[in-house]
Amino acid sequence: METTNKLKDMNEVLEFLYQEFPQCFKQKDGIKPLKVGIFKDIAERIEGSEKVSKTQVRQALRKYTSNWRYLEAVTKSEFRIDLDGNQAEKVEQEHIDHAQKALEESRAKMAKRKKQQRPRPDADAKSFKKKPTHAAKNATSADKTAKAAPVKRSGKIEPLPASEVKVNNKVKVKLGQALVNAIITEVNKDDVHVELVTGMQVKTKADSLYII
Repeated sequence: METTNKLKDMNEVLEFLYQEFPQCFKQKDGIKPLKVGIFKDIAERIEGSEKVSKTQVRQALRKYTSNWRYLEAVTKSEFRIDLDGNQAEKVEQEHIDHAQKALEESRAKMAKRKKQQRPRPDADAKSFKKKPTHAAKNATSADKTAKAAPVKRSGKIEPLPASEVKVNNKVKVKLGQALVNAIITEVNKDDVHVELVTGMQVKTKADSLYII
């Protein structure tokens, strides 16, 4: 029976990248922003590898580029690097702003999670507080609705024509309520893989892509 040597754990896949491309991927110190389109470069280098698949590499890249240290590197570095550690294109201000926002949101979520896990000895006392009036409830509900309402954008946003869903084309991809600049790295039937300005790999659908 044929055995497979492919790695299964995501940390093992990351370890593979650290060892295979030591000038590019770093665990802690020396992290630099990756060049745009680096997934394609990795895919070419590992073609025929018995250890990792392209899907695993894409998932590992998503984890690597969403790490706080990596996002901080994007905000502080002037240039990106290729697989051999050579200087690539300059980090654009838009990429820095996006990384800063992602970093702030990630830290806010972590702080909120820690706060929720923290024991509250006064929880019983709080339960006896006066309940808000009906009017107060309505006011609070109205405030939440106002905050949740998406910001209206000026200018028309046009969907990306099917003829333009091609590898290396620059697009805007819809993530929640936000539109983020990206580049198409792979088109597989209905699935489209894009690389965000931070370097993160995302799988989406063609109808979530828009013209820049």
